[in-house]
Amino acid sequence: MSDDTKVRAERRENFGKGFARRLRAAGQIPAVIYGHGTDPVHVALPGHQVSLLVRRANALLELDLDGTHQLTLVKDIQRDPVRQIIEHIDLLLVKKGEKLQVEVPVLVVGESAPGTMVNLDTATLRLEVEATHIPERIEVSVEGREEGEHITAGDIALPKGATLTDDPELLIVAVSVPASGADEEAAEEAAEAAEAAPAEEAAAE
Repeated sequence: MSDDTKVRAERRENFGKGFARRLRAAGQIPAVIYGHGTDPVHVALPGHQVSLLVRRANALLELDLDGTHQLTLVKDIQRDPVRQIIEHIDLLLVKKGEKLQVEVPVLVVGESAPGTMVNLDTATLRLEVEATHIPERIEVSVEGREEGEHITAGDIALPKGATLTDDPELLIVAVSVPASGADEEAAEEAAEAAEAAPAEEAAAE
């Protein structure tokens, strides 16, 4: 584990929205630790440090709580819908060597054939990986891919030790040719005609 992921947590005994607001005003984030059959533990985390760490999907935090070090995985982040300020974090206790099921973001790299466009149909892949070896992202190359080509979950090379838990036939990327303006106009006219037909038939009756 990197020293950057080591976080000093403070146990908290007070709860409620009012206390949580005071914590956030003081630059801390309310959080709860659970897992491995233990009772939930409510803590306060340093706001600025943790806000930077959780920019990465499936972030691991090594907590120092009362002198005890605990490895945790960020499972859920609750944010203010308007200001996007972190309001609360759920942390799952994990152990080194333990395997977890996580969703990892997909990143498309490369350029498909000239005149084509790439459609990312599924933005994440579900994998089973060791807790301390969760990839930050899965890269999918579309270099030179032609119109009509598809990449499914089973086509993607995974990092060593990772196992796919999604359906191998799940569509991840499709390569197509953008519709021309004339094609789009014709499609719209056909749709309008189809919508108008029932109304015309009803009027005739």
